Amino acid sequence: MIKKGVGMDQKKEMQTTIIEIKNNQQATKEEFLSILRLVAPGTNLRSALNGIVEAKKGGLIIVENEIVHQVLDGGFKVNCRFTPQRLIELAKMDGAIVLSNDMKRITYANVTLAPDSRIPTKETGTRHKAAERTAKMTGTLAIAVSERKNEINLYYKDIKYHVRSTAEILRRATETLQILEKQRDLFDLNLAKLNQIEIDNDLNLRQACKVIQKGKAIEKILDSQEKTLIELGNEAVTLKLRIKELMKDVERETDLVIREYTKLNLKKSRNILEGLSYEELLDVENIIIALAQKEDNNLSAIKGWRMLSKTSLEEKEIADLVSKFQNLNNIINAGFDEHKEILGNEKAGTFIKELQRFRNL
Repeated sequence: MIKKGVGMDQKKEMQTTIIEIKNNQQATKEEFLSILRLVAPGTNLRSALNGIVEAKKGGLIIVENEIVHQVLDGGFKVNCRFTPQRLIELAKMDGAIVLSNDMKRITYANVTLAPDSRIPTKETGTRHKAAERTAKMTGTLAIAVSERKNEINLYYKDIKYHVRSTAEILRRATETLQILEKQRDLFDLNLAKLNQIEIDNDLNLRQACKVIQKGKAIEKILDSQEKTLIELGNEAVTLKLRIKELMKDVERETDLVIREYTKLNLKKSRNILEGLSYEELLDVENIIIALAQKEDNNLSAIKGWRMLSKTSLEEKEIADLVSKFQNLNNIINAGFDEHKEILGNEKAGTFIKELQRFRNL
């Protein structure tokens, strides 16, 4: 049995101290994502929670830390290895279940939680109030399973999160994937146009900005799916493979375009672009500003790093060509003998053929 020998005055004093230490702590993004991984499909904890929901039962589960024991009352010690079936069986009792900090053992069951009632909560049910107040007071993870609504809610520090069903998450993820596929098609289309105008030396700042716009939009969409992919757990394998295909070379190509057209440097312009919201990215003017350019700037030449990186040349060889010829147009129009001085006979021959292939695109 958990010890009960704490007087009311002493307990109030103890609770006040705990609140001063823990209450109002804000969970970091990393902490929140770690919590989602614990309850992702395929984990033992998620299997247990789903089992409680399917059994039409309620549940209140608390994870131990150095403070949690101060808000526990009654119950009995279990101290057994955690398995989904054991947790489901123990949830048939009304009290809270306490898991060890490493989530490997069930330590107590049928426990009454006594967090400070002064901690604000918007919950109405007894179980959910106790979960939210305990999470805020002790900074631990508390999970409440609603018997009436068949819902699972997570509480951690200042966060409350409703655990969605796998079917719902998959449906929304599939819709987002379709948007991502359309954006990738637009990215490839604009990139092909940019390739051609660079080869023809008919430079267009707005076209370069369209490529950057689509590339950064794809990255934004993918970032927004980080939580979703974690929520899906082992159900996200196929989805992750498709996303990997769609993201191939997007970041690299986008960075190379930024490098070619910015008046700052890659790092500074990229930082500015990453600070833009999705809606702000839709305005090409914001991208032009991030490059420290102006709409009416006369772009007479570019170095050619991006296009040259599509050839068999190594980075040092590209650097040597850029250093000698100054820009892509001069490199393209240089003859075999000029390239041979830098690249050697065999490499120059291959490079000339690759440039010819670019012209025929």
